[in-house]
Amino acid sequence: MSATHNESIPNQEGDNQNWYSSWFDTPYYHILYKDRNYREAQVFMDNLTHYLNLPEKAKVLDLACGKGRHSIYLNQLGFDVLGADLSENSIAEASKNSNETLHFKVHDMREPFEEKFDAIFNLFTSFGYFENDDDNLTTLKAIKESLSNYGFAVIDFMNVTNVIETLVPEEVKTVDEIDFHIKRYVEDGHIFKEIDFEDQGRKYHFTEKVKALTLKDFQDLMDEAGIFLLDIFGDYKLKKFHKTESERLIMIFK
Repeated sequence: MSATHNESIPNQEGDNQNWYSSWFDTPYYHILYKDRNYREAQVFMDNLTHYLNLPEKAKVLDLACGKGRHSIYLNQLGFDVLGADLSENSIAEASKNSNETLHFKVHDMREPFEEKFDAIFNLFTSFGYFENDDDNLTTLKAIKESLSNYGFAVIDFMNVTNVIETLVPEEVKTVDEIDFHIKRYVEDGHIFKEIDFEDQGRKYHFTEKVKALTLKDFQDLMDEAGIFLLDIFGDYKLKKFHKTESERLIMIFK
């Protein structure tokens, strides 16, 4: 799951159904993933916005924006950007970069926006976290409702088939002198990542969990939501999707 973005549940204080709201709010989440390839992400956004032929000053929603790094880059490309995320800590951090055409807000992606957008981006596997599978359909409907008449939406998800075939069961990743002990496995239609580490004498345990949604799963959900799937790509250079070899599942729809 190294190619994915936000897959995450803490069991530290007992079971918490909204695991993502806790793990994403910890500083350790950002420490563990600090080495992500942001240049690759920028190339992806260059390619995406060019492919979509977005007009100058188009209204763009970065849905599940985290600390807003990609929202900031999209804004630098000349777009009017709103970054939205469930994590209050992340939005507080992102908001330090706000300007007249760059704003951030705490928002649950299951809820549609009153304003309409020319493009909605849900990037780096920021989908499929919910305990209730119905929430995935609810989220797709909310995205559709938040698009303008001529707007496009993009979901960039991991290619589950490739991820499962190349899953590394166990590894230790050391970042900022913290040894993160990571275990990965597939269970009940989800991909899990157990993360154990110790810092300043305290032990931590988090479990990332994401629904193993295939292209067929997304197609079924989109059919039910009345969404039209326009195109599918397999990597950030927008190459053709291959079921087993592609690292990503990038879907353009409206």
